[in-house]
Amino acid sequence: MEYFWPLFIISLNKMKQPGQFLRSLLSLPFIAFLLFINTPPASAQQVRGTIKGRVLTTENKPAENVSIALKGTKYGTLTDDNGYFIFKAAAGNYTLVVSLVGTTSQEKIIEVTAGQTIVVVPDFTINITANALNEVNIKASNRVNKFKRSKSEDVAKMPLNNLENPQSYTTVSKELLTEQGSFSADDAIKNAAGITKLWQATSRVGDGGAYFTLRGFTVQTSLRNGMTGNVATTIDAANLEKLEIIKGPSGTLYGSSLISYGGLINRVTKKPFETSAGEISYSFGSYGLNRVSADYNTPLDSGKKALLRINTAYNNINSFQDNGYSKNFAFDPSFSYQVNDRLKLSFEAEINHVVGTTPVIYFFNTTMADLGVSRADQLNLDYKRSYQSNDIINASSNVNFFAQADYKISDQWRSQTNISTTNSSGGGPQTYFYLLPGNDNLSRNVWELNGNTNSLQVQQNFIGDFKIGTLRNRLVVGLDFMNDRSNIKYIDPNHGSDNFDIINLNGPIANYDHFNRTKVDSLFQNVPSTTSYNRYSNYNYSAYASDVLNITDNLLAMASLRVDHFNTKSVDNPTTGEASVSFSQTTLSPKFGLVYQVIKDKVSVFGNYMNGFSNPGYNLAYDAATDKNVSRLFKSEQANQWEGGVKLDVFNGKLSSTISYYDISVKNKIRSDADHPNASVQDGTQKSRGFEAEVIANPVSGFNIIAGYSHNYSIMEKSSDYDNGRRPQTAGPVNSANFWLSYTITAGDVKGLGLGFGGNYASDNRILDNSYNGVFTLPSYTVLNTGVFYNKEKYRLALNVNNLTDKKYYTGYTTVNPQVLRQVIASLTYKF
Repeated sequence: MEYFWPLFIISLNKMKQPGQFLRSLLSLPFIAFLLFINTPPASAQQVRGTIKGRVLTTENKPAENVSIALKGTKYGTLTDDNGYFIFKAAAGNYTLVVSLVGTTSQEKIIEVTAGQTIVVVPDFTINITANALNEVNIKASNRVNKFKRSKSEDVAKMPLNNLENPQSYTTVSKELLTEQGSFSADDAIKNAAGITKLWQATSRVGDGGAYFTLRGFTVQTSLRNGMTGNVATTIDAANLEKLEIIKGPSGTLYGSSLISYGGLINRVTKKPFETSAGEISYSFGSYGLNRVSADYNTPLDSGKKALLRINTAYNNINSFQDNGYSKNFAFDPSFSYQVNDRLKLSFEAEINHVVGTTPVIYFFNTTMADLGVSRADQLNLDYKRSYQSNDIINASSNVNFFAQADYKISDQWRSQTNISTTNSSGGGPQTYFYLLPGNDNLSRNVWELNGNTNSLQVQQNFIGDFKIGTLRNRLVVGLDFMNDRSNIKYIDPNHGSDNFDIINLNGPIANYDHFNRTKVDSLFQNVPSTTSYNRYSNYNYSAYASDVLNITDNLLAMASLRVDHFNTKSVDNPTTGEASVSFSQTTLSPKFGLVYQVIKDKVSVFGNYMNGFSNPGYNLAYDAATDKNVSRLFKSEQANQWEGGVKLDVFNGKLSSTISYYDISVKNKIRSDADHPNASVQDGTQKSRGFEAEVIANPVSGFNIIAGYSHNYSIMEKSSDYDNGRRPQTAGPVNSANFWLSYTITAGDVKGLGLGFGGNYASDNRILDNSYNGVFTLPSYTVLNTGVFYNKEKYRLALNVNNLTDKKYYTGYTTVNPQVLRQVIASLTYKF
């Protein structure tokens, strides 16, 4: 350890800006150095023996994260994803203890011989189901590599280890969010490479959730356990087990309605388990933060077949600016019933209600030449002013329900029937602002939205794990039905470009407080308004199949195909009295992948071809026969990705990493027809390619690292004249990075005391880049966060400081959105 600090000091001394510090932390030599700082010379090591074995559940499934220790010593480890354990100890006679929270410990006398390996047989069996095992960690002690998750059931719609999957994805665990003092799924995104936030949640009915850019394409958090789960507000993390950022165009398994060409964001929720446990937390801090959350689990019968878990939270916080607030209530119950040894039924609800003001968002009503500045830090705005009253509020509600029937057909096959319904509703006035020419005036604006969106998804999967001859097949065959409906009304006062009013930003603003609810209501009553609607009813009927074939123990191939039939119904527009045009479109979406494990279960190289698609519908196109523009059904837009990389899970799970390069090409994009006004052609193309690297490491006991870096190159290759050859305005920063370092004392009187430190870097982001408006840039930023915590069996105390340096920075989605300044949060948790 003594060699670590000089290098650390040298890195700090050379740091000219925080971004350089992040890049130094993410350098491979630095990570490699961290991994080996605790390794003494070979001559100094005592010759030890090796202990190996396996732990299974009562369902004969691998038991992961089970504690294995030699009683009265420091020797021990945790089981891996397949239930195996291996560690070294000095020669001698010991008592091997196998323990897991909520189960009875098991012991076995063993003898360790120097230089030899002892295999503990028979396998240990713990009296807990595999499902309960996944969730019992609510009271479990720290993992060896506590932020790592090596398996997913949703990414490939079948249980598959990361090293077996020829696709890149990132998993963010609830333990990491707890340590960082983060309370929303939106905040979890900062821990993944290749994705950054563009636009914070507005609670606008329909699409009021936060927007992100992933591999150069916009995406929202619209999936829950692999099914539709839209929430049009900030998504509370009270019920979040982990967040999966699944990268690349994934239309083959997920269709087109809920994802983007860059990938998708999937929320994996907490599930009931077989023991009684829970925790209650209270957090308070800057900007009037007050938060209460609870997580309670209990069996409802003596046989532990009926299980209930309730997660709930109430969050109240003011803006960092002079006005603005948000009050959020989340209630997420889940219930499961084990009907028999083959059939399990699960039911979940997600109820969310938000009331508050609209976050400050600046739009452009000017060209950059007329504005006079080209960067957000040059704007004549007061960072700490909201320019609106505290009483212009809107409300948004989400009521989502989920049901699953999991039936074991045989030892090789199971059936999984999933049903998901979502309802997003809300209304009220929402504010927005226009930047005007000259950079001295600001237009304050308001419109009103009312309505709802609904979705129903029914999915039937048959999942198999079987052999044909000597070849292992893991196959999912699925049928999918989805219906999306929208009925939203927009009311926009006809008050010219100023809408409400225009204020001068120089000096005192006499009418600053005039932008309030009373005057807004008067505006709607006394000024003619334009009413418009967003109404649709879309249906998707799909079938898909995906097979992972073990050609050898080390070589795996994935082949997948989806048939997707999209149908949109004709819907009346109350304003125009006209009906929309209905149409149908059928699309094929393939996916292929190869994985070769250079070292079995440790190092794999992978490559994939993946496809995504969308249905653009009818557009005006020039018809040479009639010399007129006619309405024409355009074919499906297509995105195709080639990706290759390396995945690691080495040093007994202490180092996990994914390094990849991707190339995404989009074709059949609609662009304006330069030769015929108001007409479109469908020959546009777009390119997005880049490099991503992620590391999750546990170099020494108690010390955990997460780090990521992304570089993205995006360009409109063949597009309309105004943006042809330019970076898309929603592609986000070219370079981004993230890291989090965490150290917890694992022994002694202050065991459980820990410290975390990390941050995020983003390079300059061109949110406007076209020949008409010009170029406008959000400056690069580095935001640092830290936290100290004390975690014991019955309680947890924590103090977090976010945006440690009080950095002023912006995100944007062709907009300018000021972000939160320094925030201090204290948290107290009682566990029972």
